[in-house]
Amino acid sequence: MPRSLTRSNLQYRRAVGKLPLGVSSNFRFWGEDKTIYIDRGKGSRIWDIDGNEYIDYRLGYGPAILGYADPRVDQAAREGMEIGGVFGLSTEREYEVAKRISKMVPAAELVRFSNSGTEAVMAALRMARAFTKKDSHIVVEGGYHGVFDSVLFFADIEEWDPAKGDPDIGCDSDGIPRVLKKLAHFTPLNDANYLEDLLKRHHQQIGAFLIEPIMGNCCSITATREYVNAARELCDRYDVVMIVDEVKTGFRVARGGVQELMGFKADLCTMAKAIGNGYPISVVAGREDIMRQIGDGVIHGGTYTCHSVSLAAAEKTLEILDETDALESIARYGSAMQKGMSEILDSHGIPHSFTGHPAMGGLFFHESAPDNYRDWLDSDYTFYDTMAPELHELGVLCEPDSREPWFICEAHSKDDSLSRTLAAFEKAVETTLENLENTELKP
Repeated sequence: MPRSLTRSNLQYRRAVGKLPLGVSSNFRFWGEDKTIYIDRGKGSRIWDIDGNEYIDYRLGYGPAILGYADPRVDQAAREGMEIGGVFGLSTEREYEVAKRISKMVPAAELVRFSNSGTEAVMAALRMARAFTKKDSHIVVEGGYHGVFDSVLFFADIEEWDPAKGDPDIGCDSDGIPRVLKKLAHFTPLNDANYLEDLLKRHHQQIGAFLIEPIMGNCCSITATREYVNAARELCDRYDVVMIVDEVKTGFRVARGGVQELMGFKADLCTMAKAIGNGYPISVVAGREDIMRQIGDGVIHGGTYTCHSVSLAAAEKTLEILDETDALESIARYGSAMQKGMSEILDSHGIPHSFTGHPAMGGLFFHESAPDNYRDWLDSDYTFYDTMAPELHELGVLCEPDSREPWFICEAHSKDDSLSRTLAAFEKAVETTLENLENTELKP
């Protein structure tokens, strides 16, 4: 029997009268009859207001690294609540959490807290400009760095003709001063020669290089170790601050994040989603000489920064990630899930490949995955786009947009999620094949 979204559809019609798109973030709107409203979450599961249960592989775009309503973290948060909330003054716990972060991430010589990934990247970019006295920045094509003006431009390569020179620069939102466009430069992932040429031409204006080595909003397409090391050397050579955006990968793919996996150090790095297991907190951290600008020319602050509840949750979450085998359990589960999916797809003769890390892996329906955004645009994601709604009907919630990876939490490894997921995946694959055959489309 198809799942019912009757109450969610009714809630949408009510909510749209007071909330644009009926939601509080554009990315939560999936369509007038497809947007779901959540009742509760626990462990690896969420339930919508119609009573449909889902094994969740979105996890709020990654924050619930231990699982929803983790009792260890929630108990710490309750104790944090008793402290009193927000004072506009500091507490001793800030130092303890910062010390833990510096221990886990060697590049984090000094730490500043904030509330969201967007805020952390804003601060990093401001410090980079102040340090280098250069206003422009480079963004790796396909990277996502939040929803503030400077990073909502993009290289418009969908209709681009390489014979006509560099791609035009587009903008993701109205209301952004177009004068900022001249400050943004773009480079494809895994092409160090392109980056070097760009820096040769414009390094006198470029103060920052922004990169997600595992692209959390582009199916976890991953930089090679050779590329990040080449980029590191180029940033040093041309006096450019290397900002590694680990808002999604930080404390998820390894205790020291993607920098640990690939063996390099950022000048500045940002972490957010996994820090507090869903409680709102973020970090900008990095070299002491750059970070010391805060209070010495660079402004950074926020009324709700280091709220006692979020900070207590972060302290407990990081303790668990640092001192237990939670991350190893997450990686094992992700690998086992991908292995099971691969066996199902192989049995049907469907070419496929995985990208990224088992804790946040992407799935492509081609024997080899793209290694940059340009190749991703040319890939065929018809099979994924057709399959995702079938998985939703079967109680497996992945992002309907194929750009988003599958996020794993520790709670997945503690219940029957794997067997249920693979059973649903096999049914969804079979239904998708039938649907595509009926429309004369095949992967």
